Amino acid sequence: MTEYSRRNILLGLPALGLASLGTVPAVSRSVSAQPTGPGVELEPYPSDWLPDGIRSRFVNNVNGLRVHVLEAGYETPNRPALLLLHGFPELAYSWRHVMVPLAEAGYHVFAPDVRGYGRTTGWSADYDTDLSPFRSLNKVRDALGLVLAFGYHSVAAVIGRDAGSPLAAWCGITRPDICPAVAMMTAPFSGTPTLPFDSADDPPQVTATDRQSIYDDLAALSPPRKHYQRYYTTREANENMWHAPQGVHDFLRGYFHFKSADWEGNRPFRLGGRTAQEWAKMPNYYIMQLGQNMAETVADVMPSAAHIAANTWLPDSELRVYAEEYGRTGFQGGLNGYRMGGSGFGVAERELFAGRTLDQPSMFMSGTSDWGVFQGPGSFERMQEVACTDMRAVHLVDGAGHWVQEEQPETTSQLLLEFLGGLG
Repeated sequence: MTEYSRRNILLGLPALGLASLGTVPAVSRSVSAQPTGPGVELEPYPSDWLPDGIRSRFVNNVNGLRVHVLEAGYETPNRPALLLLHGFPELAYSWRHVMVPLAEAGYHVFAPDVRGYGRTTGWSADYDTDLSPFRSLNKVRDALGLVLAFGYHSVAAVIGRDAGSPLAAWCGITRPDICPAVAMMTAPFSGTPTLPFDSADDPPQVTATDRQSIYDDLAALSPPRKHYQRYYTTREANENMWHAPQGVHDFLRGYFHFKSADWEGNRPFRLGGRTAQEWAKMPNYYIMQLGQNMAETVADVMPSAAHIAANTWLPDSELRVYAEEYGRTGFQGGLNGYRMGGSGFGVAERELFAGRTLDQPSMFMSGTSDWGVFQGPGSFERMQEVACTDMRAVHLVDGAGHWVQEEQPETTSQLLLEFLGGLG
């Protein structure tokens, strides 16, 4: 049974063994300026970037990657492990405020820069590249390979946020022996794909074009709109955000602000259905103006200098880490994940697990001001009623938007520890 709560802010893969279903053909590759490929070796974070108790290091030979990892609770051997998976546009650094509390509770906590992000290398940052390394199950291989590299046969739990939330769920779906508990944040997991059932006598059907149809419907609205994930698949998206007119630092400041509880327009509610008219009720960062790019979209809501100076959950001294990392790599690695996720190839691979449910203990957490909970109509409910059969708790945290672990780290840590403490 699901426990639903609203907490006030004052609360003090080699082990996977799956062969590729095929390859996504690469077209001619453009030259990339980002140092992300094989043979590139970067340094760990400077020590003054991190809270005491967290170290920056690298783990080699993980499914072809040299993985940059932040680690806490490493001083004592044989601790139960926690694997933390970030979202977009984030980094392992996004977990910095919850890693130490989790480690102080007795866990060995490690958070990688996921394939496509940060100081992890061995992936291509080109737009014109083979996308198959960015498929969901290959990222599961990355995650499980890291667990094994640290000498664990299983973790206590895998915890994911945003794009890391479905990745954590897929770790649990594919390898429940290694991932016996799953915590998801901001992006509800609506379940595995379906395949036709009891259809042997059905007539032939034309391939569905529902996704394209709703994109066309959005473009036909007045004013015309477009879905942000559709925009993220375009060639222009990376260039626009990486070389935003306002600079990458101010772009990220606007982006993080726009999706946080600080922006007063974030008052999410359940949508009536999956139609263009309903989707258009969401803010512009999800359903963009057709003629705008993302840099322009967030520039429209850039917080004032006074507001930035008063920000305690992401001061400029911490935002600079994001700006320096994304200023070096660009955003294409993360965007390639969006491109792969919606492709026919990515869906076909996940159909291997059609009908499977997440049966181990799970929880979900986000902010009361997070539109991510409701952007997929019905997903929030399907996660609780169908996809996850042992959902222990659902929490929407007051005073937080999309970045719950940064906006309200104390409450996030407390709720995670409550979940972990109930696992037995």
